[in-house]
Amino acid sequence: MTGKLIGPLAAALVCVSFSAGADGAPLLAASASPGIARLSTSNARSSERQFKAYITGYSYWDNTPPGSAEIARPVIHRRAGGTGTYTDPVTIAVGHSIIGGQQKLDFPAGTRFYLTRLEKYAVVEDVCGDGPDPQDGPCHTGYKGHPWLDVYVGGRRQSAVAADACVHRITALQTIIINPRPNYRVRQGAIADAGCRVF
Repeated sequence: MTGKLIGPLAAALVCVSFSAGADGAPLLAASASPGIARLSTSNARSSERQFKAYITGYSYWDNTPPGSAEIARPVIHRRAGGTGTYTDPVTIAVGHSIIGGQQKLDFPAGTRFYLTRLEKYAVVEDVCGDGPDPQDGPCHTGYKGHPWLDVYVGGRRQSAVAADACVHRITALQTIIINPRPNYRVRQGAIADAGCRVF
C-alpha cells in the first residue's frame, strides 16, 4: 500500500469516475462537470489505448508500512518490484474506494500499462491512499481531470532522501498505454536503481 503522495496538491482536484466499458478499453469522455474526465476499463482483454495520466511514485521508504515493499493486491509479485518488462512489470498502485465496507479499485488488479516516459511496463498490484475513506484522496479523485497512478520506484539500496528525489523526478502528467502490446522498448531495472531516468 502506498504511502505519501507528492505533487502539486494545492491544485484543484476533481472527481474521476471509473466504470466498465463495453469493450473493456479506456474511454475518456466529458462528464457533467467541466474539466472532469471519466476513464472506463475492465478486466476484459482488448486493444491497447493511450490516455494522459498523472504519474507519481512511491518508494520502499514511504510505503505503508514504511521501510517495506508490501502490496495490497499481489498478482505477479509477492512484494512491490519488477524490472519493467512485459513479463516482469513494475508494481503500480491505483486509487480505490471503500463504500459500505467493500473495496473497489479504480483499475482491476492485474491491469497492465506501458509508461512511455519511463519506458517500462507496469501492473496494478497495490492501492494508493490510506484510511477509511481513500476515495477522498488524490489518487482516486484524480489530477486536473486525469487518472492518478503511483508507480513503485524501489529505493531500498538508496537513502530515503535519494528515493524521494527519484519520486520527484518522475512525477508528471504523461501519456501511458493501457492493455499494451508486449514489444515496446524497455529500460530494464528498478526505477530508483536505474537512476530514475526518463525519456
